[in-house]
Amino acid sequence: MPASGTFGYGTEYADLVAIERLGAVVTKGVTLVPWEGNPQPRLWETASGVLNSIGLENIGAHAILREKAPLWATWHVPVIVNIAGQEVEEYARVAGLLDGVPGIAGIEVNISCPNVSQGGLEFGSSPPMASRVTSAVRQATGLPLIVKLSPNVTDIVSIAAAAVEAGADALCLINTLRGTAINIERRAFQLGRPAGGLSGPAIKPVALHMVHTVAHAVEVPVIGCGGIATAEDALEFIMAGATAVQVGTATFTDARSMLTILDGIQCFMERHGITDLRSLRGIL
Repeated sequence: MPASGTFGYGTEYADLVAIERLGAVVTKGVTLVPWEGNPQPRLWETASGVLNSIGLENIGAHAILREKAPLWATWHVPVIVNIAGQEVEEYARVAGLLDGVPGIAGIEVNISCPNVSQGGLEFGSSPPMASRVTSAVRQATGLPLIVKLSPNVTDIVSIAAAAVEAGADALCLINTLRGTAINIERRAFQLGRPAGGLSGPAIKPVALHMVHTVAHAVEVPVIGCGGIATAEDALEFIMAGATAVQVGTATFTDARSMLTILDGIQCFMERHGITDLRSLRGIL
């Protein structure tokens, strides 16, 4: 499935990609009201990756219900809406609006957002904060609930456990790593803000390690995300314990990369006489 923020609302790619072949479509982050996002420039290419500072620009939950959900309801692929907010109550309100809406199959909670009431700390920076937002969303919706974890923490296992205890049906990890790039000639940051989120092949070893660690510590499915660009990458995550994978930065260079990965996994299985991909899950 696509990683949130790299595939728009899915509608932008519907004419380019056979989306019905995907396990699901994950939308860009959706907030209660529209967000304008961060100042330009928002993208900067790094060695083996990309720094982004999009700032969760989106049309807001009410526009999603009017403009996107009716179209999603006609698709033959589940749509998972990624949600974000600046307060716990905002997450809950968005989840409540999406609950039971035809075309919306699940919710992915982005807990890498800054909590304005806590001085800008990420919701995913501590077990209590992760638990609070997960619990609030869980109470607001009966939809399947995925919590996407931040790698910018000291103990991701304790945060994962807190999210599961609070009602997460699955976990996704990792989100981007925080990073900075500087233009020495202009003596300025390359992005419109000092820091952005690093994604792409550069973060794959970190993501793979965290997936392996968390998948062997919790009893819910784990979705691997971070630097997956090939079938070999995806298979590494599955062998590390991932039930599914998300592809993000790779779609920027090839919109059909997810389909190429699917074909590659099938070829690998045929070559090795594997009939059930689950037999590889968590073997390491």
